[in-house]
Amino acid sequence: MPKLFSVYFMRYSISTFNRSLLSLTVLAVSVFTFLSPVSAKSTNDLLNVQANQPVTRGDFLRAAVKALDLDERNVDESVISEYLRVPRGYQNSVSQAHERDALGIFGNDLMLGRPIKRGEAVRLVLELGDFDPVVPTVSLRDVRSGSSVEGAVGVSIKLGWLDPIRDGIFGVSRVLQGKDAIQIISTILGEEAPTVREQRKIQEKKDSQTIRLNFRSESNSSLGTFPKGDILNAVWQLVNKNYLYKEKVNSKEVGFAAAEAIMKSLDDPYSVFMRPASSRSFQSQIQGKVSGIGAQVEWKDEILTIVSPLPGSPAEKEGLKPGDQILEASGINLIGIGFMEAVEHVRGKEGTIVELKIRRSGAEFMKSVQRQTVTVPEIEITWQGEIAVVKLLQFGNLTDRELRPEMERIQEQNPKGIILDLRSNPGGLLHAANNVVSNFVPKGSPVAKVVAIDDERTEYTDMEPTIDMSIPVYVLMNGGSASASEIVAGALQDHERATVIGETSFGKGTVQQVLQFSDQSGVKMTVAEWFTPDGRKIDGVGVQPDIMIETDQRDRQMLKALELLR
Repeated sequence: MPKLFSVYFMRYSISTFNRSLLSLTVLAVSVFTFLSPVSAKSTNDLLNVQANQPVTRGDFLRAAVKALDLDERNVDESVISEYLRVPRGYQNSVSQAHERDALGIFGNDLMLGRPIKRGEAVRLVLELGDFDPVVPTVSLRDVRSGSSVEGAVGVSIKLGWLDPIRDGIFGVSRVLQGKDAIQIISTILGEEAPTVREQRKIQEKKDSQTIRLNFRSESNSSLGTFPKGDILNAVWQLVNKNYLYKEKVNSKEVGFAAAEAIMKSLDDPYSVFMRPASSRSFQSQIQGKVSGIGAQVEWKDEILTIVSPLPGSPAEKEGLKPGDQILEASGINLIGIGFMEAVEHVRGKEGTIVELKIRRSGAEFMKSVQRQTVTVPEIEITWQGEIAVVKLLQFGNLTDRELRPEMERIQEQNPKGIILDLRSNPGGLLHAANNVVSNFVPKGSPVAKVVAIDDERTEYTDMEPTIDMSIPVYVLMNGGSASASEIVAGALQDHERATVIGETSFGKGTVQQVLQFSDQSGVKMTVAEWFTPDGRKIDGVGVQPDIMIETDQRDRQMLKALELLR
């Protein structure tokens, strides 16, 4: 199996899988996960939302329970049976809230995926925290005197959870936005609520996935103390004391080499140590922009191989094609030197020229390519008559935010069918993949099972479908369809909602975490594996198409889908 550095990416916390993230490497493609360090509770740890986005009932309930330190108390989780459709990740929070009679505002169908309203949020916190109700000191036209929400609004204003949205209006029926939820949770924790600008910076930091580590001993580690630590220390001391050419010793290089050796010993191509330059490059690709030739690549047989040039990229303009092998970059032999190092030689400052030696179908030739800062596209929608063709190039923030409105517009045109083109899509955000699936299946449908060393959970859709269940769906897939692409294809297959056409997918079914150290170096390490809703293994296997058609210049895969829909 070739090594495609576009992998499924998840943010991993102590007990749950939160929203996961993708980052497409331009000239490579990478998607990874971050492990948050263990620390005192903070708003960032409890609530992962964007300032201007609605907050669901489930996410706010879970954050409030944890902020009030209720999640560590023992409760009877059998009470979950009294409620409809409670995903595993919310069951403890629901049990805690049930014990405090705080769920009456929602009824027995909690609909945890529905946005929570401002009035519901403050009332929920009031009842969870057993606060004494307070009559508001200001007149509010949307708060009825003597109502159940009046006392909660009064406490909210008094304690600074939420203020009225304008004079005389609290906004009890308004959907709670991320900035509001952050203010409530920050206040409960005794933090100073961040400004909108600060919230934006916090979100950008989350999206960049930069984690600073504070090391501490783990006495209960199953691996025990550091192996051969006494020998390694003794060797280093001997070098310092007796080595003749001590002036040649680079202590930083020694440390990096040792870290690289540790990760290499795992014999896992996705678990690596990244030196500062590589780590910074990785952070840049997470932002969706990178200076290079603009091509998705894989590490196949120890050779950097193009999966596909990005539309409008320098690589496309110079005629580079899928399957092209990059042998040299400006005179430097790239064969066998390692994926990240090969990528760094191809990338470079915007406007500079890189001379590439290309092998195509056994023939070798040179290509001069001018590097550019490339923004990776995500969504392309075209129509073939009455058939909508939705091509997703990656599962990033854009897909997460904008695909759903696009699908609603497609539904308004009553299409005869939909073709979801995931070919050469390297993957991305778990949340984005969930969002894609949610357009086609009933709310509450399982999307993927995720298994870590000490946790196992199922991801469910939390939104109603946008596409009528009677509209047929075909998914196109090839060997470059990886990670989040495989999640979507596998889920739609398991739910018998789509027919998959094309080739067996890449088979990237593991999850990586990335941690960045204070010197800007970092570690990327496998922490979990995911399976389809029916429990099918994907890693090293891939998703098998329902109709096998190999990729060719005539695009028989697309032609077959169109034929079946017409």
